[in-house]
Order: sequence, then structure tokens, then C-alpha cells
Amino acid sequence: MERHPDLANAEDSLLLVIDPQEKLVRMIHNREEVVESITRLLKFASIFSLPVVLTEHYPQGLGYTVEEVKRELPQYSPITKRIFSCFGVPEFEEALRRRGRKRLLVCGIETHICVAQTVLDALHRGYLVQVVSDAVGTRRPEDHLRALERMRGAGATVTTSEALIYEITCRADGEEFKRVLELVK
Repeated sequence: MERHPDLANAEDSLLLVIDPQEKLVRMIHNREEVVESITRLLKFASIFSLPVVLTEHYPQGLGYTVEEVKRELPQYSPITKRIFSCFGVPEFEEALRRRGRKRLLVCGIETHICVAQTVLDALHRGYLVQVVSDAVGTRRPEDHLRALERMRGAGATVTTSEALIYEITCRADGEEFKRVLELVK
């Protein structure tokens, strides 16, 4: 079955987890939902063997990835940065090149800073981008909403973790679907 080109699939997608760090997470308005959605996406990524790239912004000052997220990672090897857009770090661009995926599924913190700047740079470089609205967060809800609007206006698809999970799963049969149901119930 031929699918619409805007629909994500496991073959072309990569999960990008931006800066889910201790001091940042503590300040996030909807932190429980954001962390829960990020961990759900990581569990989902393991079911479909999606590559995962993790970043940390100045971990010496902001702390390291929160334990809830860290324990769901296939391996803990963050790309550290001191610039807001992940694309300002050569190791990040190399990590994307090595994985050879054209679609970035983006989650993390903060929506209006590192997430938005990375998404805008990704779009500029020709990536297809899906921002997972319940898996990104910020201190102030207004910043979160305006950043989602801005990214959508620039060409990113804004979706939710559950919608994305079903989009990639595509079918309601098989072993993968049974594992996915455990995540969304």
C-alpha cells in the first residue's frame, strides 16, 4: 500500500531527544507529561529499531539526562553542546549523517529555544520534521504554544506521541502492534 509522503515510517525516521536534563526538567510547566511522553517514545523506538540521538546542553551547569529517560535509552552517549541549535555542533550533524534518516521525530526541552532552533535549522537543511507536542516542554505555556505555531508555520508537522506511534505502527496486527498497545493503554 502506498502511503502519503507526510506519514512517518520506521525506515526513514530518527528520534531526536533534546536536552531532557535534571535542572531543565524541574522548571518545565508540564514536566510529568513531557518526561512520560519522551520515555514512551523511547520504548516505541526500541520496538521499531528507530535510531535515537540524545543531546545535553552544558551538562556541567544544567545536569545530566533525567533517570526516567536515561534508563530507556539503548545507550547513554549524549552529544554535548553549548549552542542552542543542535546543528551548531559538528558531532550532531555527523550523527545524523551516519544514520542516514531523512525524518526527525523531535522531543525535548525547551520548546521555544533549543527545540525550535534545531527544528528550524533541520527544515532549512531539507529534513522532514515532526515535533511531538506532548513530548516537548517549556517553563511558560505561552512560549510553548507560540513555538509550536512558529515551527508549524515553517513547515514542521506538529503531532502527539500517540498519533505518531500509530502512524509508524500502521497496522493493527502482529507482535509489534501488541507491544505498542502496552505503551498507549
